[in-house]
Amino acid sequence: MPTAQVNDIEMYYEIHGDGPWLVLIAGLGVDLSIFQQSIDELAKQYKVLVFDNRGVGKTDKPDVPYSIQMMADDTFSLLASLGIKRALVLGLSMGGRIAMELTLSHPEMTEKLILVSTSSSLQAEISPFVKMIKRVRSLRKSDQPYYAFIRQLKASSGYDCTGRLKEISAPALIVYGKNDKLVTASQIDDMKRNIKNSELASFSGGHLFFLLKSEQFTARLLEFLSE
Repeated sequence: MPTAQVNDIEMYYEIHGDGPWLVLIAGLGVDLSIFQQSIDELAKQYKVLVFDNRGVGKTDKPDVPYSIQMMADDTFSLLASLGIKRALVLGLSMGGRIAMELTLSHPEMTEKLILVSTSSSLQAEISPFVKMIKRVRSLRKSDQPYYAFIRQLKASSGYDCTGRLKEISAPALIVYGKNDKLVTASQIDDMKRNIKNSELASFSGGHLFFLLKSEQFTARLLEFLSE
């Protein structure tokens, strides 16, 4: 079981395929298996790194305050331990905020940025969000301790990089579900307007559209990555 000592935790990761590095960062309350429908196809062209964030899966789950900055530093330290100096980076939901912070803190690291079902701050009402994640956790038989889920949730809801979006210079693809209740149209517009070299890709469905549209979703990622 591949793990790396990263800051104060032991972090679990997997590497699939070969080619340029592609890093996938998962969202709140889910482990790396959230990407299982896309990994095989992506790994035909890329060396895909997936991992469990602190607080979930096979990675350590310390009962201390978490922050997006902390998890971005976990990601950077993992990449550094694997000798990765530059990569294509995808972040999903909370993972999108981690990806944005990683890119802002270490702009040399991100070659291209893909932001999926995410925003630069979490403005939605929290309770429906918690209900949805609990449902995802039950469907995927998550064994994440509830305290760790709350630690991640507080980190995600406490983050806001809206005022720094203009600092992102990497080409970016912003992917969203048209019926997403957690990411508003104005937040999508803010990201598109402020991330200079960005484009949009919309899909029918809500926050988890990519699970139901996995073939189309993966095809759109590959199109952007190969441009």
